[in-house]
Amino acid sequence: MNGERPLEGRVAAVTGGAGGIGTAIAARLAADGARVFSLDVAPAESAASIPCDLREESSVSTAFARLVQTAGRLDLLIHAAGVSRDSVLWKLKSDEWDLVQSVNLRGAFLAMRSAIPMMREAGGGRIVLVGSINGSRGKFGLSAYAASKAGLTGLAKSAARETGRFGITVNVVEPGMVRTALTETLPDDVRATALRETLLGTMTEPADIAASIAFLCGPGGSRITGQVLRVDAGQYLGSS
Repeated sequence: MNGERPLEGRVAAVTGGAGGIGTAIAARLAADGARVFSLDVAPAESAASIPCDLREESSVSTAFARLVQTAGRLDLLIHAAGVSRDSVLWKLKSDEWDLVQSVNLRGAFLAMRSAIPMMREAGGGRIVLVGSINGSRGKFGLSAYAASKAGLTGLAKSAARETGRFGITVNVVEPGMVRTALTETLPDDVRATALRETLLGTMTEPADIAASIAFLCGPGGSRITGQVLRVDAGQYLGSS
């Protein structure tokens, strides 16, 4: 690997690679030299696309098999897929709860279960799960989402213990509110509150999340595992 393209020769899978944050992650990893595949139900802009529905076990296993058949190896897994259903807990429908857990948490499990044997064959790897500060602090009306994101931390720390001997690191990046096409549609008062909570007085951009993940996947992240990195312009601390 060289300094300008530190991920040269690496193969990366990005779940949710067609989303706002996923697109930025795929583009950054590609710029750093990785061969990037987006695993998503929608086609991606910044990476080769492999259809994958994280709610379906067979779809996930088929997608990873196709990836390794195409690229010959897998070195990096970024789980950036995520959905939410907003409601106070006593009005939340069970199928809405199930959908959020299925994509956000169970989807991470299925992706990791497919990826880890491939990384072992490659001699190591990096796994980064995109969580949320709401998984650590909770959020009114987001119980399903917050629970799923909190679960990613337990999953990552347990997997880090299990896979460290194989040279695989597992970490979580926790964004606050990120400026995407989706969050720009939120009510003005919601976005204003999030901005007011930040200590730096600025919204986090998708590129900020992508940069932190690129660091964890690069040479500088080689000795970091089982950790939670908040990339939120100080929003978590500012809301405490």
